[in-house]
Amino acid sequence: MPELTPLSQLGEFGLIGRLQRDITLGQPSTVLGIGDDAAILAPPAGQEVVVSTDLLVEGVHFDLTFAPLKHLGYKAIAVNVSDVAAMYATPTQVVVGISVPSRFSVEAIEELYAGMRLACEAYKVDLVGGDTTSSRAGLVISVTALGLVAAGQAVRRSGGKPTDILCVSGDLGGAYLGLQVLEREKQAYLADPDTQPELDAYNYVVQRQLKPEARLDVVHELRELGVHPTSMIDISDGLASEVRHLCAASGTGARVFSEYLPVANPTLEAAAEFNLDPLTAALNGGEDYELLFTIPVTEHAKIKNHPDITVIGHLTDKSDGVNLITKGGQAVPLRAQGWEHF
Repeated sequence: MPELTPLSQLGEFGLIGRLQRDITLGQPSTVLGIGDDAAILAPPAGQEVVVSTDLLVEGVHFDLTFAPLKHLGYKAIAVNVSDVAAMYATPTQVVVGISVPSRFSVEAIEELYAGMRLACEAYKVDLVGGDTTSSRAGLVISVTALGLVAAGQAVRRSGGKPTDILCVSGDLGGAYLGLQVLEREKQAYLADPDTQPELDAYNYVVQRQLKPEARLDVVHELRELGVHPTSMIDISDGLASEVRHLCAASGTGARVFSEYLPVANPTLEAAAEFNLDPLTAALNGGEDYELLFTIPVTEHAKIKNHPDITVIGHLTDKSDGVNLITKGGQAVPLRAQGWEHF
């Protein structure tokens, strides 16, 4: 096994220099990237800049017992790109700050950044700056993502209208089941360090947890279909929570039909094994990073044949409340029981 390089051997500036060696720039709006006191960006005329920041904190948002550093780096970029996509914008640049404990080697941080570079390549964004510092606790990753959208065309949470159709991309609950699998394997390892993790049967749900993808593809496809959502949000804290966010911002109620919620077969199989209700996982699991959006009912024909968009309900008057409609037709108040940050 090759000898690892302690961070103290390189120091902050040596580490920065090593990390920026393989960074390439491709966005026309990037004038200057890493290497100066600040990056320089030049948005084209007629475009607005959207900005979003997320923190990922060891022990709160990720567990390095089962989260490979390359996957973690990819995920850190993807979850921020997802926020930009949820504004109907195209991501263009990211800025990354990390606070690193001394137990990490230079090679470990290089692995983290390798994942970030892969995500930057996948989403065609430029890594244009950031910061590194030491940490006396765990690893902390801060990513700020920037994107461009035509002036006046950004989609907010507040544009939904009663009778608008409620749509979701992809499928739900997989990331939560992936976390259950990983937590179980962690406990088995702690009980017996010689135990090898058995993950082959759970590739789909584990991938949904460790390496989620921002649905920038759906945004591009909506543009191609001539569909401009009236409101949109990404599903990070659970579908129930995000529906309530949209309704609160738009001043509406909603009817979400349980029988229409998209859940993939591997998620259903894992839920059965863990004796979990897949509906609960879909509504409250979180970290799916799919897009939840509304469109006017008159635009339904444009998306009805899309293989990766599902109509799950519709908005209503605020006085009707936010409800889950069961298969039996009963209206049950939709409660947000997903991720709480505090």
